[in-house]
Amino acid sequence: MTVITCIEDLRRLAQRRVPRMFYDYADSGSWTESTYRANESDFQSIKLRQRVAVNMEGRSTRTTMVGQPVAMPVALAPTGLTGMQHADGEILAARAARAFGVPFTLSTMSICSIEDVARHAGEGFWFQLYVMRDRDFIERLIDRAKAAHCGALVLTLDLQILGQRHKDLKNGLSAPPKLTLSNIVNMMTKPRWCLGMLGTSRRQFGNIVGHVKGVADMGSLSAWTAQQFDPRLNWGDVEWIKKRWGGKLILKGIMDVEDAKLAADSGADALIVSNHGGRQLDGAESSIRALPRIVEAVGKRIEVHLDGGIRSGQDVLKARALGARGTYIGRAFLYGLGAMGEAGVTKVLEILHKELDLTMAFTGHTQIETVDRSILIPGTYPVA
Repeated sequence: MTVITCIEDLRRLAQRRVPRMFYDYADSGSWTESTYRANESDFQSIKLRQRVAVNMEGRSTRTTMVGQPVAMPVALAPTGLTGMQHADGEILAARAARAFGVPFTLSTMSICSIEDVARHAGEGFWFQLYVMRDRDFIERLIDRAKAAHCGALVLTLDLQILGQRHKDLKNGLSAPPKLTLSNIVNMMTKPRWCLGMLGTSRRQFGNIVGHVKGVADMGSLSAWTAQQFDPRLNWGDVEWIKKRWGGKLILKGIMDVEDAKLAADSGADALIVSNHGGRQLDGAESSIRALPRIVEAVGKRIEVHLDGGIRSGQDVLKARALGARGTYIGRAFLYGLGAMGEAGVTKVLEILHKELDLTMAFTGHTQIETVDRSILIPGTYPVA
């Protein structure tokens, strides 16, 4: 039996258990993947100050994100096709997050629908919105998130058009997978995944199929999505969505100070420093390098969160030290889900929490709220 000690163990296990097209979908970036790699590697260059002879009793990683109490400053990021990493994946991940005490964010492009997740995993999860040309559909989607009592709306701003991901094109990515010879041969080596998929009816985009006029199956869905992502998205749309939603609003995809200022002016409750996991503009800087500049510019006006590259509790602590109120894990929880289902997501959260808790203690802190950049060695971390 494999002893799981870190996120990398789960990544390797997921790679063995998830069909190639879906594993590659999760574990890849656009073009040369330079930004995807930098998101992770730039955390490694940041060094920590070890402190000793400090009372380490009574430690707590508890804090809040947009006013919501969380067991640690971590949320599960919105990831498309989660239900293709493991059968009923969104439901399982939402259950694990709820039990652990951190937010789960459901993607517009999920396999399980908003109603499905609310029914099987409980209400209060967050919902991520992509803006489509069909504004009637977007209004209904927002209303459905309201009806499910979602705790926050995460509006993604950096996917008006789709970045090119070479692996997805080469694999012929689709949900459900096309029954080509190469796909069939690959799936035959993933019996756990196949048995899970045979046992569920959730194999297509649950938030869209049946909710859009003329979209009743995967064929019509492909034609619809190809023309629906709206390149005209602008700050006026953010204002319209904020008014329609009426609850906590988080803006995802901010990498530039000028955009951060506009986000703060919009009245949103938080912004997420994110380059979409290196899946959009290849050659953009890493999220952790952009973070201090944005915190300095708007951190007193709006909560600043960070997404991208987090693979350990130490990464969470470093982001917190540089001003992030909260962080998001996407690939990390997908590795756990693909490897072990709900138990795998729980394992990811346990690993991150233990690493966060111990590293916080070694740097001389017992409360996450007191952590700042004094725990970092000057010259090793990015500055504004």
